[in-house]
Amino acid sequence: MDEPTIREAARIILIDDHGRVLLVQGGDPADPAAGLWWFTPGGGLDPGESSADAARRELFEETGFVVTGELGPVVHERDNTFVFGGRLLRQREVYYRVRHAGSGPEIDRSGWTPLERESLTGARWWSADELRTTSEVFFPECLADLVDG
Repeated sequence: MDEPTIREAARIILIDDHGRVLLVQGGDPADPAAGLWWFTPGGGLDPGESSADAARRELFEETGFVVTGELGPVVHERDNTFVFGGRLLRQREVYYRVRHAGSGPEIDRSGWTPLERESLTGARWWSADELRTTSEVFFPECLADLVDG
């Protein structure tokens, strides 16, 4: 396979009033055998976009939730190389932890792109304890500690 495509990404650890984090579930439509995994809302930066602005935009597009004001400091960084859609990607991710007033509600899927509609299968709120005891695959692996942090 060729050299990986470098992708800068920003993600939000969105925590509700009950201390639960919102995760979306998805997989690679080009490789269904790879299974499904859970991850925080977020995605790639557009040209000239800051990571904070990308995190806000992606959260709104994927969930319908709006975050105003400062996001605060980056609480985690991750460099991940993986195959998606038949392409080798090296994704450099930053994570912001944001409190969401309230509990829930359900996410709004109306902003999903065609690829998101094809690759995302659901969403749910998880407690740190549930993350520590689940056999489900989720990213980043240290998420339970970031939720508690």
